[in-house]
Amino acid sequence: MTTVFRSLALAVLLATLGMGAAHAGSKAPAGYYANQKVIYHNGGGPDGAAYFKRLLGNLRNHVDAVGKDHVEIRVVSLGDGLALFQAAAEDKELAGRIDALKAAGVRFLVCANTLRERKIDRGALYAVGEDDIVPSGVAELARLQGMGFAYIHP
Repeated sequence: MTTVFRSLALAVLLATLGMGAAHAGSKAPAGYYANQKVIYHNGGGPDGAAYFKRLLGNLRNHVDAVGKDHVEIRVVSLGDGLALFQAAAEDKELAGRIDALKAAGVRFLVCANTLRERKIDRGALYAVGEDDIVPSGVAELARLQGMGFAYIHP
């Protein structure tokens, strides 16, 4: 019985140490993650600015973990999610975080339906160009999933 207990305890200890080593840094060991194509659904959150900061943090962590050359990320913003770009027009920290993510290859897409229905001028949104507008945010989510993108809704 004592031998079985010691073997079990040793197995648990080794498994714990192995897991700790794998998660010790934000960047995974080479080859740990396969190349990824991911859509983040940004519909806003009940706590506004705090939600957007968490979203941007998730995006940064994702790029850091997988490596910018191994992940293709698109953020589809619709509804209350457009408030991120309205806030960034006034908030230099948010604007800087968006710029850094764009430099890392993250693409931000904005729903034309939301712009039209809420009468939002694209010019009032931080760093949103004509090429960033998609006809329908929800249809874009479905289109990208059909192209093999994994769906994440933080």
